[in-house]
Amino acid sequence: MPGITIREGDSFESALKRFKKLIEKAGTIAEVRKREAFERAPVKRKLKAIAARKQRSKARSSRPRSEKN
Repeated sequence: MPGITIREGDSFESALKRFKKLIEKAGTIAEVRKREAFERAPVKRKLKAIAARKQRSKARSSRPRSEKN
């Protein structure tokens, strides 16, 4: 668990801001959200396939088209 040391003259707001930034950097919040609900294996595979399809589609659309003269 990430932690911070509160310095002399440090306000609560700044310490909280540093702690939140540290937690976000460590990926703790993302991990908690991921574990909130259990997903069965077939559902995970389906979501993974959908994400791959989206990524392929984005890669195709951002690729520059060759000019035909």
